Amino acid sequence: MDAASAYVLGIVGSPRRQGNTEVLVDEVLHGAAEAGARVEKVLLTRLTIAPCTACDACQETGECVLQDDMAGLLDKMRRAQVWVLGTPVYWWGPSAQFKTFLDRWYSKIFSPADREIFRDKAVVLVIPLGDTDVGVARHTVGMLTDALAYSRARIAATVLAPGMNDRGEVRSHAGILAAARQAGRDALAAH
Repeated sequence: MDAASAYVLGIVGSPRRQGNTEVLVDEVLHGAAEAGARVEKVLLTRLTIAPCTACDACQETGECVLQDDMAGLLDKMRRAQVWVLGTPVYWWGPSAQFKTFLDRWYSKIFSPADREIFRDKAVVLVIPLGDTDVGVARHTVGMLTDALAYSRARIAATVLAPGMNDRGEVRSHAGILAAARQAGRDALAAH
C-alpha cells in the first residue's frame, strides 16, 4: 500500500481523556502519519452509541434499527485501511464504551455486503492495564483476536502497557511509546 494514500483510523475506547489509552493511540497515529498516512482519531465517549438490543432486525434488512453515531463510525471504518483500536482493561475485559462499540459490529457481520467493512483491515490493538501481569489482558486480547479473525480483519500489532494506573502515566515509559509509534509505521506495511 502506498502510505501517502492510506487512511488510518484510531478509536479510543477509554472514558478517561488524555489517559494511557488515548496517549498510546496518539503514538500509533503519529507513527502512521510519519510514514505518510492520513490519520484520524475518534473518541467513543464523544459519540452516542446505544447498546445492541438483540432484535436481529439487521439479519433481515442488513441495517441496524438504532439511529445513532455508529453508522457514521462504520463509514469511517469502511474507508480506513488500518484501524487502531484502543481500550483499557476494565475488570478483565474492555471498557463499557468499547464493548458497546464492538457489540454493534453484529449488524454488519451477517450482511455479505457489509461484512466487507472488515475484510483485510490491518488492526493495531492498544491495551493499557493497571496490573503489572500482562496475563490480566488475556480476555480482552482474546475477545478482540477472535472477533477480528471472525470478521476477516487481521491484527498487525498489539501494544500492551501493563502497570499503567495513573492518567497519562505511559508518557514516562519511552519503550512503550516507541513500540506504539513503530506499530503505526509497521501497520502500513502490513496492509
